[in-house]
Amino acid sequence: MSIETPDNLRYSKEDEWARREGNRVTVGVTDYAQQQLGDVVFVELPEAGKVVDRGEPFGVIESVKAVADLFSPVGGEIVEVNAALSQTPESVNEDCYGDGWMVVIELADPSEYDGLLDAAAYGDFVKSRSD
Repeated sequence: MSIETPDNLRYSKEDEWARREGNRVTVGVTDYAQQQLGDVVFVELPEAGKVVDRGEPFGVIESVKAVADLFSPVGGEIVEVNAALSQTPESVNEDCYGDGWMVVIELADPSEYDGLLDAAAYGDFVKSRSD
């Protein structure tokens, strides 16, 4: 299976990606996750203003095959939510690293971002699960 893992992102072992810009981190699910889920039919996201801890569920993603929690790769306050996903959840399948983003989190502890996997380490992690 071929998966896309852009080098400019960081990754969690729960299959979320994170892109840092200043003290804000945009979060979504990885190409591997969306391939495993299949056709995404529903995404439930929190309201802006919710505070999450690293590793804590912040929403739910539902596909034709499964329902899964979305886990925050970093802790902080959710300052932006991709409301378009309520109308077009298929964006997660079509462009998981672009239009399919989920939330933007204002970092509480910038070192948490540094602790995420880089693209090579995440690729190795995915391979280790599928062997």
